[in-house]
Amino acid sequence: MALTDRQLTLATLERQHLLRRSDAPWRDVVRSIGAIQAQEPASPYLTLAVRSSTFDADEMDAALDDGSLVKCSAMRLTLHLMDATDHGWVRAAMMRTLRAGGLADRRWTDTGLSRDDADQLADELADRALTPIGKAEIDELMVEFVGSDPPPGLWRALRYIAPIRHAADPTQPWRFARTPRFVAAPAPHLDEAEATGELLQRYLAAFGPASLRDAAQFTLLRQPVLRAAVEHLGDRLRTVTGPSGDLFDVVDGRVPDHDTAPAPVRLLPMWDSTMLAYADRSRIIPDEHRAQVIRRNGDCLPTVLVDGHVAGVWRLSADPGPSLELTMFDRPPDETVAGALVEAERLQQLVAPRDPDLYGRFRRWWPQLDGHTVRVPLDGAS
Repeated sequence: MALTDRQLTLATLERQHLLRRSDAPWRDVVRSIGAIQAQEPASPYLTLAVRSSTFDADEMDAALDDGSLVKCSAMRLTLHLMDATDHGWVRAAMMRTLRAGGLADRRWTDTGLSRDDADQLADELADRALTPIGKAEIDELMVEFVGSDPPPGLWRALRYIAPIRHAADPTQPWRFARTPRFVAAPAPHLDEAEATGELLQRYLAAFGPASLRDAAQFTLLRQPVLRAAVEHLGDRLRTVTGPSGDLFDVVDGRVPDHDTAPAPVRLLPMWDSTMLAYADRSRIIPDEHRAQVIRRNGDCLPTVLVDGHVAGVWRLSADPGPSLELTMFDRPPDETVAGALVEAERLQQLVAPRDPDLYGRFRRWWPQLDGHTVRVPLDGAS
């Protein structure tokens, strides 16, 4: 029997711990939901707070400080957070794409430097970054290498291919500053085919059932590379039938029944990976609302999930008092507002001591939204 659209949405919620928060150790949750989009420093904290009942933000601070959690360029050539034990195979699986993004780009080819030059400089950068270094020190290294002002494409390529990670900064509320520092993150040289198979298997466990087109969207790996990974994995994967055709899944991937009770309201952070995990985003975002959620420049706003689908966006406000502001695409019933309030009060406990102006630099988007705005006081504010 073919899976329904609702079952595919429920499968996403189940595997992302959005039907019920996981009571497993939160570090296990990091690994089970796939690499966490980390373009905005606060978002990984909120990602885990929404999904884990054991999440401890102070423990996450410590894990980022000691490097057992790694923030680096990975899927889609953007920043992700992952367990350090996963960094090696993620890097091995993605290196072909990272190198193409950095070295096949015209901004690199215009430098006149060779790929060997890039590799040599990447190694020198890793040697220089045994302790955290900033962009000024990296610029000095590039000037030493090229003997003149570094061409613009040089740093863009290096940040993809060099074995470095973002260094945590304990003075920052979410451990990372707008102007990052970098530290070496050496990774073992692993077999690309094995690593790609592991990446596909982890992707399906976290987001499946899904097509190769979906996996290509999430990773930026080419479909022929992913198809080779399917062949490599063999009977570790299964094929299921979805509304639009066959999909791949891990053998033990759970798909809830179609008549599962409605999913609870959840508030997801900016750039939550569920928004970006599929070529067909209607599994989570109704097509008619996608442009409201994912802006033209790529900003992906914090979303309100109602029974597993995006029904609006949200933000916390500190002026004139702490409150939750919902902009819903349709007028929300009282139970939806009540569910969002419960979630917001939970997130407020995390946000208030660290950054009351959470996502404040993106406030320009809210006046452009269409919908029904609801403001609800938090923490007894009036």
